Amino acid sequence: MQQIAKDVFHIPLMPRNSINCYIIEAVLIDSGIRSSYNKISKSISKVPVHAHALTHAHADHQGCTHQLCNEYRLPLYCHPLEVQRAETGLVTAEYPSAKNVIAKFQQSYWAGSGHKVDHILNENDRVGNFTVLETPGHASGHISFFRESDGVLIIGDAATNMNLLTTITGLHLPPDIFTSNQHENISSLKKLAQLHPRIICFGHGPVLHNNQKQFEQFVRKHTQA
Repeated sequence: MQQIAKDVFHIPLMPRNSINCYIIEAVLIDSGIRSSYNKISKSISKVPVHAHALTHAHADHQGCTHQLCNEYRLPLYCHPLEVQRAETGLVTAEYPSAKNVIAKFQQSYWAGSGHKVDHILNENDRVGNFTVLETPGHASGHISFFRESDGVLIIGDAATNMNLLTTITGLHLPPDIFTSNQHENISSLKKLAQLHPRIICFGHGPVLHNNQKQFEQFVRKHTQA
């Protein structure tokens, strides 16, 4: 676990930052896969949390949500369009093909049990000093979190900072096979680029210090395509 800004901690859950979760102002954001429980539990024993929020309810983001919420009595937050998947645990239902062999693997081995959602997050709601932003596309109820004071952006899977096959660092769109509407996702990225974030935290890939406006350039390339 590494502190990357005031009250913001990065928890890498797989080698080379291939799956990540975060603590922002004592709220756990995402929970990796089912086997991520021990790593997250060790982290929140050092940096206690009072709630758990999902950027979206895919298998690599809600994997141990049920176990963590039960063990630590954490209320669960997500967007209303993610409630059904979060509560049932049927997290691949919105994939372009839930029958894809990778989707079947994720549902069987990565996804955790469903858990009751306690609180709904919509556009412009607040989680501490972070503003909730609706960023649909990768998932219909995908949300991001932005703290204007220092430009920290929790982007979920609206973009990745690694090639998911090679694990080489670099900005990419999320894979089409896991993304419900890539055109809508690109529109969400355009919305995020207008914020000019300074520190970007991804579900997949290392944290990006956006000093050279790499993120804006990446988004511009895809919006002009």
